[in-house]
Amino acid sequence: MKAVPLPRSSLDDYAPFVGFEAVEVLRAEASDLEGSRVLHISSTPYGGGVAELLYTIVPLMRDLGLDADWFVLDRDDDFFTVTKILHNALQGMGAEWVPEMTEKYFAVNEANAEAFLNDYEFVIVHDPQPAAIPMFLDRSSGRLGQWVWRCHLDLSAPVVEAWRFIEGLLDHYSAAVFTTAAYIPEDLGIPGFIIAPSIDPTSPKNIPLSLEIAASVVARYGVDPAKPYLLQVSRFDPWKDPIGVIEAYLLARAAIPDLQLVLIGSMAEDDPEGFYYFQKASRRAEGLDGVFLLTNAHGIGNVGVNAFQVAADVVLQKSIREGFGLTVSEALWKGKAVVAGNVGGIPLQVSDGTSGFLVDSVEECAEKVLLLLNDPGLRESFGRAGRETVRRGFLTTRHVLDYLHLFKSLGR
Repeated sequence: MKAVPLPRSSLDDYAPFVGFEAVEVLRAEASDLEGSRVLHISSTPYGGGVAELLYTIVPLMRDLGLDADWFVLDRDDDFFTVTKILHNALQGMGAEWVPEMTEKYFAVNEANAEAFLNDYEFVIVHDPQPAAIPMFLDRSSGRLGQWVWRCHLDLSAPVVEAWRFIEGLLDHYSAAVFTTAAYIPEDLGIPGFIIAPSIDPTSPKNIPLSLEIAASVVARYGVDPAKPYLLQVSRFDPWKDPIGVIEAYLLARAAIPDLQLVLIGSMAEDDPEGFYYFQKASRRAEGLDGVFLLTNAHGIGNVGVNAFQVAADVVLQKSIREGFGLTVSEALWKGKAVVAGNVGGIPLQVSDGTSGFLVDSVEECAEKVLLLLNDPGLRESFGRAGRETVRRGFLTTRHVLDYLHLFKSLGR
């Protein structure tokens, strides 16, 4: 394992968004935990939602007086091929699992366990990739602290064998954390807690941008900001349904011929399928004017994503499985009407008919998109409601507060 270098952060920077009272509540809650050693372990330092969360949460924990670190696994591409199969199976996609995969999974976890120093009071292990580390640690020292498995996946309908595999590792944990109660398995043998993810209002992806600046950024990539466009920001993988997004766009474009579609995705280090699904979506979009597929390989970074979200007419997140969907909160925070899959953690963020629409099919997606495109007042109303939803429930300060409550529940 290796430590991730982190920026300094100040909780005071969040007061303009959440109020000074919320900041003071956080400081008061953290006072009893001052000096506590906290470690987060994840698979990769960039490219996905977990990394985005930890780049914000860990520095704020430090600012609150906790001795917090973030480590990522030492691993290779073969390990990520194995864990992607496990990831998909936990979200309901069956795949062949052979003994060599189990061997690879445990070998990498064991190697990382050998480099672990047992002097943390709280260790939060994010997702399946590092979940086996504690089973290889020597517990005789009595210094292992409280281990928590933080599952960011949609566990509403897992492949049973995949869940049994993970379940067998959880004997080494004090608790598990899920995004919503619907993900907590009935046979979970340890205490289960609910902590929803959050977005950082001070990050480059979410800082205020004027529409003029956003439009100038969008235009650099060939998109015409004077014409309406739909946007989906997500990984290129089957759960985000990029092909379904294109099909819904084509139905809507039949009524609005100058409509454009932008799909933006980050090629994450721990997602070996990303390039395959990007190519698959590219083949479906081949020859279609007004469709743009962009990734970090095209130079799209956090500010670029911000600009595309600000300038978009309607934001989509047509997932068929979704642990949470940070990009939904990002869009809502920017006052955008969202049309999204009625799955996973998305209904936590989108109130159907109030801040967006929840849909179950390509046809319904297109129908709601057209309704919004033809009614600017409705888009504006949804946008106001969505931003307030995020301000009240899905900003970083609430997320950190939930972790402080978790640590106190577990005991030092």
